[in-house]
Amino acid sequence: MAVLSKNKYPQSAFEKFVLHLHPHRIDQRALQFSRTFGLGGINALLFVLLVFTGLLLRFSYVPTATEAYTSVVRLQQQTLLGGFIRNVHHISAVLMVVVSFLHLLRVFYAQAIYEKRAQNWIFGLVLFLLVVASNFTGYLLPWDQLAYWAVTVITHMVEYIPLLGPPLADWVRRGDSVNGHTILNFYTLHTGILPIAFLVIMSFHFWLVRKAGGVALPQTENSEKVNVLPHLVVREILALFVVLAFIFLLAVFYDAPLLIQANPLESPNPAKAPWYFLGAQELLLHLHPVFAAFIIPLCLTLFFFSLPYWGRIKVHSGVWFNSAQGRKSTVATIGFSGIFTLVLIGLLEYALHVETWMPGLPGWLTSGMIPLLLYMVPTGLFVQWIVHKKGKRSRVEVLQVIVTGILTSYLVMTCVSWFLRGEGMQLIF
Repeated sequence: MAVLSKNKYPQSAFEKFVLHLHPHRIDQRALQFSRTFGLGGINALLFVLLVFTGLLLRFSYVPTATEAYTSVVRLQQQTLLGGFIRNVHHISAVLMVVVSFLHLLRVFYAQAIYEKRAQNWIFGLVLFLLVVASNFTGYLLPWDQLAYWAVTVITHMVEYIPLLGPPLADWVRRGDSVNGHTILNFYTLHTGILPIAFLVIMSFHFWLVRKAGGVALPQTENSEKVNVLPHLVVREILALFVVLAFIFLLAVFYDAPLLIQANPLESPNPAKAPWYFLGAQELLLHLHPVFAAFIIPLCLTLFFFSLPYWGRIKVHSGVWFNSAQGRKSTVATIGFSGIFTLVLIGLLEYALHVETWMPGLPGWLTSGMIPLLLYMVPTGLFVQWIVHKKGKRSRVEVLQVIVTGILTSYLVMTCVSWFLRGEGMQLIF
């Protein structure tokens, strides 16, 4: 017996598929582009595009130290559309990190992480970590100077983790330095384990979105419902073609980076981490390695995973920044954190050399705790000023200020490391 729609017409296979992913009817307000900017759907599209182009690249790529680089060169120069496919894969990978980050920001600032949506925030963070891990493992595979030394920098940072760091770094590299076994390790993770893990967790993520009622919207008594077909699906298909056209056009004019073949005996100056880890590399220049590579990342990870359970009071789900006051506080925090981080970097670079002034004190204090307090004390005073002097803020809005300050500082450090660090990682202007 045919499955009937509400209009008593048999459903096509396409309609059945769409209505498996979406409810039959949704709130009309969910169609507004500014609600989500289509970031979740774009991420799903990028994943499909990465899987498809990755499968094509597997036909040419050879995961060995002797053949990896030449196989990439051969792909670009001798394979029909090989360079274009690699460009699409590279651009999609970069975009996926950016879009995933923006998606997390959108969900957080739209108050869509509390109560019944808390579990999905956890899944979203795990997916973001998988995106970064996938990019990092793929970063090494071209086996050029850029890839080799970027991975070398990060694996050396892992060694600073107390007790577990050295054996963990050796396990990742399959030795005491990046080598041919590292390529095979990264290739297995990048093309097998991580995509499967991403697909499984992404399925749970979408299911939890559906279970929570879709996009978080402000509560109202009057909300008109519209059919998913065609109102939402047409918009999704249009967005799909726009994103594909943008990526394909960019892939025609922009080539994925490829330097000379990796040479373990010739280090570039400076040797920098992958762009999404540049903030961490900048932090390592100013703080004790144990603080920069272990204590701070661990504390921030625990903080972000626990966010949904800190701010359950006066939450306006679906309202950007929770209120007009929350928006003002967020903007003020971006300005303060951006300027303060730049000033502190300059002071630590040129003026505040505590380890030189107090050579008798342990390094964890002079280059760890004291610089950390130089950041945390003024930031804490700013938060207190926002909360008490600029009007009472809810716990949710205080969390927004803290998260905004952390992310702004990291983005500023990333930009400083990317654009203002020259030979020997010295500041240049």
